[in-house]
Amino acid sequence: MFPLRDTVQARSLPLMNWTLIALNVFVFFALLSGPHAEFWIERYALIPAHLLATPAAWLTLLTSMFLHGGLFHLLSNMWALYIFGDNVEDRMGSGRFLIFYLLCGVAAAIVHVVMNPSSTIPTVGASGAISGVMGAYLVLFPFARVITLVPLFFLPYFFEIPALFFIGVWFAGQLINALITSALPTPDIGGVAWWAHVGGFVAGMVLARLFIVRRPVRRFYVDEYYPW
Repeated sequence: MFPLRDTVQARSLPLMNWTLIALNVFVFFALLSGPHAEFWIERYALIPAHLLATPAAWLTLLTSMFLHGGLFHLLSNMWALYIFGDNVEDRMGSGRFLIFYLLCGVAAAIVHVVMNPSSTIPTVGASGAISGVMGAYLVLFPFARVITLVPLFFLPYFFEIPALFFIGVWFAGQLINALITSALPTPDIGGVAWWAHVGGFVAGMVLARLFIVRRPVRRFYVDEYYPW
């Protein structure tokens, strides 16, 4: 299933969401596509073993969420943020949304460190923060639908899938993979920080209603074609 867009119309321009997407893209092409990419990864990626041994490494809880390990990693994360982030920002406001986004990313990183305290593998990506955005979306828009592309027998089919089902299936996959990798002799292998996704998602669900801005809801809508 490949999500194309949701059915919820945002009432304001998602300026912070666009800014976060632009910043992630800029960092990737300006820093991580050049000859010094390894330097930036080693310096600003999250490494659990270093975090617990060096207080200065705690900054990587923030910096790591703006680094990505490859173009597909970047594009998949930014696409998910593009689809779900605008509506969450619309309910929170730009400033609150930024704080919420960063808190979810930090929470995701902390969960990853707790589950892999001795890992020396660098962890990068906005997946944890975006998982938090998806968790908030599920709380704030439980009856929304996601227009999804499903290729069947090499033909494209489009379906409107309930967001509750789409995000629920996604989260179940993250949790199952997290539990499976935790049972392995070396749980930090595999290249995906599953527990970070789980932690970010749960943080997003818990924090969502603390950040929304209360707005009056219209009880009825004037017919735009026959206004009289």
